[in-house]
Amino acid sequence: MERVLNSPNTPPVPKRSFGDRLQNWLPKIVLAPSVLVVVVCIYGYIFWTAFLSMTNSRFLPSYKFVGLSQYEKLLDNDRWTTSIMNLGIFGVMFILIAILLGVALAIFLDQNIRQEGAIRTIYLYPMALSFIVTGTAWKWILNPGLGIEKLVHDWGYTDFTFDWIVDSEMVVYTLVIAAVWQSSGFVMAMFLAGLRGIDSSIIKAAQIDGASLPTIYFKIIMPCLRPVFFSAVIITSHIAIKSFDLVTALTAGGPGYSSDLPALFMYAHSFTRGQIGLGAASAMMMLGGILAILVPYLYSELREKKS
Repeated sequence: MERVLNSPNTPPVPKRSFGDRLQNWLPKIVLAPSVLVVVVCIYGYIFWTAFLSMTNSRFLPSYKFVGLSQYEKLLDNDRWTTSIMNLGIFGVMFILIAILLGVALAIFLDQNIRQEGAIRTIYLYPMALSFIVTGTAWKWILNPGLGIEKLVHDWGYTDFTFDWIVDSEMVVYTLVIAAVWQSSGFVMAMFLAGLRGIDSSIIKAAQIDGASLPTIYFKIIMPCLRPVFFSAVIITSHIAIKSFDLVTALTAGGPGYSSDLPALFMYAHSFTRGQIGLGAASAMMMLGGILAILVPYLYSELREKKS
């Protein structure tokens, strides 16, 4: 072997120049700051928050370990219980209505109607707004002395009432209205892209076989859009769990804390009430909710790719 390697007929291995080595390392050097920022500012602070949730931190971080006592306090807190119940109502209704409305709008636009571009832009426009703007606008619209109720009264229908925003039992549904108004257009765009990606020959074959249009959509097209459904559920669930700016602008958690959501609870206890440990515990509970949705989705996707 040594004779072969040291044979004079064997061409020498060229030494790599500094430019070649720099070109090999350049992508890693460029990506290193971004990777460092992600590791420190995302995963690092997740572990830091988990640690704080097991301490008695109040206005400033504390290193006194108290185990799961903050989680016990959290579960015994009436405001947290209310925020979880509100999240269940808001999340379920928001996800279902946004997806159903998005699918209906996508099917409507998939019929090659006139002015499709203009209509699609109108439906998508709310997504260009921030939730602060959406919350402020709907706060004006739903204000009994300024919005819909006053408008109907001015028309002469003085018996009409629409005071959900000041009704502690109905206020959570105003969050659903505003969130659906903003996000259903985005869901529509997702499903419309999925519909346009389906092979038209499948639809033509079904039409030749005598299948009606509703049958084609429900029996053929919709099953093909299963990945889009999963993506829509994941995105809307993420929006629902982390909703903070919409609640702050629209109801500020009121009346009282009847429209509180976990994100607003976490902010209030961490930054305004000096209970960092309790706020960190609520943040970890929110992270657990997101992972409970995300992990099964990723598992199903990976299993399908392997099969």
